Amino acid sequence: MSPTTTETVVQKYRVYIKATADAIWEAITSPEWSARYGYPGHNEYDLRPGGAFRALMPAEMVEQMGVPEVGVDGEVLEVDPPHLLVQTYRFCFDAAQQAEGFRRVTWEITEETAGYCRLDVTHDVTDAPIAAAMLEGSAPLELGGGGWNWILSSLKTELEAANR
Repeated sequence: MSPTTTETVVQKYRVYIKATADAIWEAITSPEWSARYGYPGHNEYDLRPGGAFRALMPAEMVEQMGVPEVGVDGEVLEVDPPHLLVQTYRFCFDAAQQAEGFRRVTWEITEETAGYCRLDVTHDVTDAPIAAAMLEGSAPLELGGGGWNWILSSLKTELEAANR
C-alpha cells in the first residue's frame, strides 16, 4: 500500500432481539426510547434524507462535567422504516473528535424466526482512530467505554423487558 492509500476500516456489530422490527425501529429513532438505553441523554432524528441527527447530553452532564449539549451529530442519508437507517455520525466532545469528521453508520433490522429480529450496525471509521477506539468499547465504562456493544446490549435488554 502506498502512503497516499487509505485502508477502509469498518466495525460491524450484530445482536438478536426478541422484538418486532417496528419496536426496534422505534427504540432507535424516538427520543423517549433512546433515553432508556446506552449512554445518558437521547437521540433526535429528522427521518428524511438530509435530515439532522443529534445525540443530546443530559443537562446535568453539561453543567457538571462541561460536555457539550450535542455529543454526536450527523445527517440522515437513507430511511426505509422499519428495516434500514443510514446516517452520518461525528463525535463533538472535543476539537480532535470533530476534526475526524462525519462517518457513515448503517442500521439494518431483519426479521428472523420465533419473534426475533437481527440488528446489524455497521460503522465506517476509516481515518478516525479516536472514534474507532471509542466505538469498539475498549475503554472502561466510567471513561465512556463500552461503545456499540454497550449500546446494543442495553437496547436489547430494554426492549425484551418491555415485551414481557
